[in-house]
Amino acid sequence: MAENAPPRWDRRMQQRLSRGEAAALGEMYDRFAALVHSQANRMLDDEDAADVVTREVFGYVWENPDMYDPKQGSMRAWLAFLTHRESVRRLRGAADGEDPDDPYGPEDPAALDERVRRATSAARADYIVASMPAPLRAALELAYVQRRDYRQTAADLGVTEDEARRRLRLGLQLLSTARTRPVEGAPPPGYGRAL
Repeated sequence: MAENAPPRWDRRMQQRLSRGEAAALGEMYDRFAALVHSQANRMLDDEDAADVVTREVFGYVWENPDMYDPKQGSMRAWLAFLTHRESVRRLRGAADGEDPDDPYGPEDPAALDERVRRATSAARADYIVASMPAPLRAALELAYVQRRDYRQTAADLGVTEDEARRRLRLGLQLLSTARTRPVEGAPPPGYGRAL
């Protein structure tokens, strides 16, 4: 298989969606809805808005399955891109005063750009954590969510202290890329079209 070829599941899913198979949309939703919703919620900090973005993204996919370009990345990356674009569109719309109930109200462009940058970094961090190997994710969860030191983390995971430190260091190195560069395998800037 060619190095840049999309996974077989992605190709089959696009074909099924193009044929209008509702079951394919359901399967895709079951597989990726949590990713889409959590990314939108992380960016918007609003559960209801994340629900709307999730519906918008899957509605767009249903209506435009041929917009997925396997040469640009995986189906997962495309959905993450669509979620990001729709979330940014909602943030910008709220800043332009489109939603009078928005607690943020209209804000100056520099503040909005900073909010978008922070939300994008947070979404990248979520994507990195979700994509990293389970051993690294488990070590980070024990150390930073459950507040274990590296010795306790090693004991809980049943690994040596050196291995626990290695996993924590590698996990943190991966997370540090969320602010400095795009996620490996994530779509390039400008992938696809806006919703």
